[in-house]
Amino acid sequence: MRREDLTDMLWFLAVAEEGSFTKAAARLGTSQPTLSHTIKQLEARMGLRLLTRTTRSVSPTEAGERLLRSLAPRIAELETDIDALMAMRDTPSGTVRITLSDHALQSVVWPKLRPVMGAYPDIKVELNSDNGFRNIVEERFDAGVRLGESLDKDMIAVRIGPDWRLVAVGSAAYFAIHGTPHHPQELVSHNCINQRQIRSGGLYAWEFEKDGRALKVRVDGQFTFNTSYAQIDAAAEGYGIAYLPENLVEADIASGRLVQVLDDWSPFFDGYYLYYPSRRQNSPAFSIIVNALRV
Repeated sequence: MRREDLTDMLWFLAVAEEGSFTKAAARLGTSQPTLSHTIKQLEARMGLRLLTRTTRSVSPTEAGERLLRSLAPRIAELETDIDALMAMRDTPSGTVRITLSDHALQSVVWPKLRPVMGAYPDIKVELNSDNGFRNIVEERFDAGVRLGESLDKDMIAVRIGPDWRLVAVGSAAYFAIHGTPHHPQELVSHNCINQRQIRSGGLYAWEFEKDGRALKVRVDGQFTFNTSYAQIDAAAEGYGIAYLPENLVEADIASGRLVQVLDDWSPFFDGYYLYYPSRRQNSPAFSIIVNALRV
């Protein structure tokens, strides 16, 4: 079927539905003579009379009625599909991939996204928990979450969380047996719970600071994990001292399940930032994620 045939059939459909050339012309935004001429050309090409015209009304012939029954539902279906496509312009959709640590996920990102995303069912969010640094461009992530002190200079950064600190904790039973450390260097003689850096493969060197003096201590112990939450349980069970984000263990400290030590040596770190390349700024779905997370 030629393109002009489709256009002419749409005009026929308007006349049949309105029962009037005048009303159909107004609906189509054309003149009544032009519309009448178009329908006559369509009838001539098909070799069929489609409309019966009287001075008072216009109605389909038997052939016109058959064409109307065939054409109307198909056009309605097409219009529905087009409306759905047009709605995509105004309804944010797509997948947003973010790499982040388990601490950033549980303490900042998930609590902020959880109450918001129900309003955007067409946005898919992939949160990849990984305590190592990732190259978000090479690995096709839309964004990453890092502490402010470790951001790449060529990235756009949006602060999404407050400053926080790591604290050394263990069980009361452990300290009763092994004693309480009063200086970070004393940790080398304690059973400590290590954390493996996923990307580098190395063990995290515990970072302390007091009166402007920074100190890193490499500890040793029976257990090594790559997630914070297992360390909490191991420390509470008396397997050693763990160095964990304060907000993850506040409730355990308050309940007495864990005891905090070396408090005056625990420094604050810059809070979490969402970072991303500038090309992501034009995505409506990504903009919604950023606005939901920003402080």
